[in-house]
Amino acid sequence: MDTGNLALGFGLDPATSAPMIAMTETLIDSRALASTGSERIPTRVLVATVAGNALEFYDFVAYSFFAVYIGKTFFPAKTAFLSLLISVGVFGVGFVFRPLGAILIGAYADSAGRRAAMILTIVLITAGTMGLALTPSYASIGVAAPLIVVLCRMVQGFALGGEVGPVTAFLVEAAPVGQRALYTSWQLASQGVAGFVAGALGMALSSSLSSGDLESWGWRVPFLVCLALIPLAFYLRRSMPETLKRRAGAAVSDRDRVSAHASLIALAVLVALGGTVSTYVGTYMTTYAIAILKLPATLALSATVVGGLATAIFAILGGWLSDRFGRRPVMLVPRIALAAFAWPAFWLVATWPSAGTLYVAVIALTGLTGISAAASLVAIPELLPRSVRASGLSIAYALGVSIFGGTTQFVVTYLIGATGDPTSPAWYVTFTSIVTAVAMWAIPESRHRALEG
Repeated sequence: MDTGNLALGFGLDPATSAPMIAMTETLIDSRALASTGSERIPTRVLVATVAGNALEFYDFVAYSFFAVYIGKTFFPAKTAFLSLLISVGVFGVGFVFRPLGAILIGAYADSAGRRAAMILTIVLITAGTMGLALTPSYASIGVAAPLIVVLCRMVQGFALGGEVGPVTAFLVEAAPVGQRALYTSWQLASQGVAGFVAGALGMALSSSLSSGDLESWGWRVPFLVCLALIPLAFYLRRSMPETLKRRAGAAVSDRDRVSAHASLIALAVLVALGGTVSTYVGTYMTTYAIAILKLPATLALSATVVGGLATAIFAILGGWLSDRFGRRPVMLVPRIALAAFAWPAFWLVATWPSAGTLYVAVIALTGLTGISAAASLVAIPELLPRSVRASGLSIAYALGVSIFGGTTQFVVTYLIGATGDPTSPAWYVTFTSIVTAVAMWAIPESRHRALEG
């Protein structure tokens, strides 16, 4: 791959990107960061690593919160429902472009380095967020407005598709010996923190501004806040060390090709299936609480905040447990527990709808998912050689999320309508959790495995 042309194609300055790419002969190996097993990754490096993923997930929650107002601003239609439907559809465009970002940016990370790829994704996330936050309304510039927003969603989806692999590969390679899962769990925990912050800000704006102000300008505030934080994330990433060590001009062996690990990547997609479905059912709980349970909107919106906080806490717990008891049991036990308890949780909240039962259901979904996902997030890259670690994980994650994340809310809404049973989403969670548990069982234990160079 011509990495110089790739950098140029994405709008990077070849004068600054070329030296970064040329560093492949002298890049810092992960052993330089954790040679004794006791060194800790500096806080600024950890923050820089997870920043892009956190900002993208923040945008995801913020978009979900204000989809109604975004629809009215950019996609005016004959009815408010049709406008919302178009807005949600445009949101789904980002999922379509994740696999493409995974393939191209993942390969870039395995060629030019983890840091180079993470700088690239920050640039792309900046462009997408800026377009969404600053584009004038349809009433101001006509059809150009929705076209720009659709393009921005494409760019954001492309960026996130290529974000997860390089970030996770870096954390796995840079973490101290015996703490790879704990450090990698911050990737998932950062999503929870971002969801918590975005949800809390969304609730604050919804409760303090009128509907007219929200529609006019209030919905843009969360995206402007995100835009203000991106330069800091970019600055921190530029000063990061590098963990990819490759010899310039080395021949590409069969083992250095992604296709050589197709079976593991296929298992990883099935692992992503369960985590993706339970995560997106968790985010659906706000809509479920309003439309099915008829709970107050403010209470329903608070479920997003509770879910974000639970994700952050239980992801860290999952990483800690995984370093002590192994990847496989920490992946499997919470996933099996979720398969068993999904229906009772939905039955509880459907039978006695209240703040307490809603929070119990949300915490069960997001908490058990967080523990299991933290272990699986480190297990896959530990089993891949360094030469395809970022691209292999990127592809598995992007395919899993694109196929199942983009359809989950449609499926559960259909199930409720077709069966008339408010607990029917639980059966989808249970079924996919069983499939994922089988895939997890087939994945070898990797806690004590030496990373392949």
